[in-house]
Amino acid sequence: MAGLVAAAEARRLGAEPLLLEKLDRAGGAMRLSSGVVWRHREFERFRAECQGGDAQIQRLVFERIDADVRWLESIGAPVVVRGTGNPLTTGTRFEPDGLTAALEAVAGPVRTGTPLTSHDGGPPLVLATGGFAASQELLREHVTPEAEYVFLRAPSGATGDGLRVGLAAGADAAAGLDEVYARAMPAPPARIGERDLVRLSQLYARHAHVTNEHGERFETATWSEIDVAQWMVRQPRARAWFRVSAAALSERVRERTVGEMVEAAERAGAPVRKEGEQVVVETVAGVTTTLGGLRVDEAARAAPGVFACGADAGGVATGGYASGLAAALVLGRIAARAALGETP
Repeated sequence: MAGLVAAAEARRLGAEPLLLEKLDRAGGAMRLSSGVVWRHREFERFRAECQGGDAQIQRLVFERIDADVRWLESIGAPVVVRGTGNPLTTGTRFEPDGLTAALEAVAGPVRTGTPLTSHDGGPPLVLATGGFAASQELLREHVTPEAEYVFLRAPSGATGDGLRVGLAAGADAAAGLDEVYARAMPAPPARIGERDLVRLSQLYARHAHVTNEHGERFETATWSEIDVAQWMVRQPRARAWFRVSAAALSERVRERTVGEMVEAAERAGAPVRKEGEQVVVETVAGVTTTLGGLRVDEAARAAPGVFACGADAGGVATGGYASGLAAALVLGRIAARAALGETP
């Protein structure tokens, strides 16, 4: 999303951006997401949940996201529903493929199958390569020794190209390179396709008894359950077992019940067993994106002539959970304006 947004904004300002896409289609993690662009209702709550982030960058995202969502609507991005179903947050759900198409239409031509490998110091460069969730090497170095077992909920092209190019250009890494946004997913041999990534997420740790394979328990304390996912990626084989009582199966987590999520995991082929009045689901940590990236200023500048946005920019959700699409949208537009010498 960040790259398309930056190119669209640059073209709106009269530039002719060269838009490089490593994979065979644009959209990245945006296509795989639920399409919800959201923010915390209160900035103080944002700061409290993401204490390791840069307060100035977080303030930019918080204050600008509503206007930038209206811009998305103005270019024809299809709205599914307004609202998030969560009293702590506010936002808009877009249809991901339609959102991608709307951005492509105003961003201009995309040169697919063209990875970014270096920066020669020429025209301003905006990095938006999706972080490094798909790199086992970088995950093992920065996040977890269990990297080979992690399930990938991110595009296969998110292998840290932006991080490498930015650091080589003189940028610094922001705090939080060891942090990821992840979800508990049905464990193998579950069959999980691209369109199943949101539907099959197991979002009921608060209603379950959660243990690793040694029987060690974890109790989630956050509404987003990002803490249990962060814990899972570091457990043996990135696994956790969710034990749910019969009484908890009727509990609702937004639009789904716990029982519906368990049934979806079972239908997908995950190891699910019943023990008396309880059901046990084996899950694996599914990494959606990395939260650490390059340190940027309020112009999304990481180094002279180099700007970063999306998952290539750190400092937004560090320490907690915030909308990756919101940060991509806001910082993408800021990066484009700053790269062209405009007031960001």
